[in-house]
Amino acid sequence: MEKQPAVYILASERNGTLYTGVTSDLVGRTWQHREHVVDGFTKRYGVGTLVWYELHPTMEGAILREKQIKKWNRNWKLRLIQEGNPRWRDLWPDIIGRSPGMDSRLRGNDDAGLPT
Repeated sequence: MEKQPAVYILASERNGTLYTGVTSDLVGRTWQHREHVVDGFTKRYGVGTLVWYELHPTMEGAILREKQIKKWNRNWKLRLIQEGNPRWRDLWPDIIGRSPGMDSRLRGNDDAGLPT
C-alpha cells in the first residue's frame, strides 16, 4: 500500500478533548486510536473520533502542518473542525471507503452546498 501523509484531529466528543497527530497511514493509525491499542494520551482520555484530516503530498509538509496546528489555541482548532465538519461527524467511514462523494483532500464538509 502506498503511503499517504496526513494530519488529523481526533476528539472525545463534540467540543471535547482534542488530539492532533500526523501519520503516513491514516486508516491504520486511526484504528489504533479508536481501539485504544496503544497506551498514551488518546487511550487515557478516551479520544478516538476522527473529526478532521488533511492529506499532504509529502511527510515533511504534513509534519510542518501538524506542528503549526499544535501551536494553535483551542478555539482555532475548534473553528478548523467546525468549518470542515460542522456536525462533528465521525469520518472513519469516509477513510475506510464507506462514504462516497467526499473531497479527497479534506473530508468532513458534509454541509457543502446546503442552504444555511
